[in-house]
Amino acid sequence: FSTVHEAKKISDGAIYALKKVKLGKLSEKEKQNAVNEIRILASINHPNVIGYKEAFFENKEGCLCIVMELADGGDLLQGIEKHKKGRTKFTEKTIWHYFIQIVRGLKALHDLKIVHRDIKPENIMINHNNEAVLIDFGVSALKEC
Repeated sequence: FSTVHEAKKISDGAIYALKKVKLGKLSEKEKQNAVNEIRILASINHPNVIGYKEAFFENKEGCLCIVMELADGGDLLQGIEKHKKGRTKFTEKTIWHYFIQIVRGLKALHDLKIVHRDIKPENIMINHNNEAVLIDFGVSALKEC
């Protein structure tokens, strides 16, 4: 339903991730999930949750565009596949490092009564500081009190 591109801001040269969600073929529920993701991202400011910058509609392609911080270390699944291919393993220190950051990100969400509902290696990115950040809040939900 979406693609993510590396984008450069012309005014200051900063690099971001640009997620483009094509709205034309989405059901109403899927469109609501896309808008929900923006609301959730805009409400969170935590180092282990992907940073939101802005969102806009691109009428020419019928896309909802979400600008976020760039986590250019790839996702955790890519890291796992790299280790499998090389017949190596993450060190225990690295596993704990990522695990603690994932839990911190989840706690930040839960403190705001947000449930991610799609935690998997593909939705955990590694940023330039080698820190784990949670992404993809399209199917998240607010918890009832």
